[in-house]
Amino acid sequence: MATVHKETRLNRLRDKLQQNGLDTILISQPENRFYLSGFSGSAGYLVISQDHALIATDFRYFQQSERQAPDFQLVKMQGGKPLGWLLEALSQTRPRRLGFEAEDVSFSFYTALKKALAGMPSDQRPRLMATRNLVESLRIVKDPSEMEEIQRAAAIADGALERVVPGIEAGMTEKQVAWELEKAMREQGADAISFETIVASGPNGALPHHRPGDRVIREGEPIVIDMGARVNGYCSDITRTVVVGTPDEKLKKVYDTVLGAQLTAIATVQSGMTGHDADGLARIVIDKAGYGDKFGHSLGHGIGLAVHESPIVGPRGSTTLEQDMVFTIEPGIYLPGWGGVRIEDMVVLENDKARVITRTPKGLG
Repeated sequence: MATVHKETRLNRLRDKLQQNGLDTILISQPENRFYLSGFSGSAGYLVISQDHALIATDFRYFQQSERQAPDFQLVKMQGGKPLGWLLEALSQTRPRRLGFEAEDVSFSFYTALKKALAGMPSDQRPRLMATRNLVESLRIVKDPSEMEEIQRAAAIADGALERVVPGIEAGMTEKQVAWELEKAMREQGADAISFETIVASGPNGALPHHRPGDRVIREGEPIVIDMGARVNGYCSDITRTVVVGTPDEKLKKVYDTVLGAQLTAIATVQSGMTGHDADGLARIVIDKAGYGDKFGHSLGHGIGLAVHESPIVGPRGSTTLEQDMVFTIEPGIYLPGWGGVRIEDMVVLENDKARVITRTPKGLG
């Protein structure tokens, strides 16, 4: 992560702290920790004030944190006093109001935190303030370095689909196809998969988050494939629905309806809309085709360091869509006992319109 981007992110966070009346914030959420510092270890905290940027981690990650977050002062977490490191950090930042990430901190940690602060002299003891979405509100707009990683992750998923889908045959199991896709992503440079790969054949396609099993794929039935790669922390997410052999008229109709809804949303979404507005662009197409009650999830979601993050692109999506936001557009139709069709691409808003990031051709063949 370029130093210039880390500095910009810290400055933007410090502006947020001022706006929210906070002196210091304790960052515990892993993606937020990585976003601000570049530290990718699985254990650690950041303590950030207007004048300080500290990283606390244990012996396992001392060298890694010094390498990945050289601009942060290292505070060593020792086993004897679980929150002694925090009191050491607060002795430097001297906050009156200490923010913590309410949606990440467990009740047990919060209880220990209150107990540790109670041991401080009353004139030095900060007031605890719950925060929500402070860093996430910064992450929602992607900078150029983030877009590079997202593009790479998308290209890897595209390449895996291009390699594996032509080789799917009747008689293969869902698990076999999922493994071939995951192996292909790894071979093309993925650090990991973004989430458990979905391969849902026949009636299983009616389950939007079906886990691949031993079901044998048959000719003529829809196969929903939802997958993504992770590169340097950043995720991709793409869905294609394919068929082995010749699709029947029902499958063609359902597929064409979903494709029409997706292409309509991609062509007409623009900056200034809310996530709710964007969702309606596709939903109206599916409603008119008579499948409105068979599209039960949101049109899409933001994606970046987490596979599901802001903005929400659905009926509850109140966030205004802006330049450089990255999100998915993934309408679907799900018919119990028959199967389903979903088509998903990642897009980024540029020049007020959607640019498609994922490139795999769309079609049942």
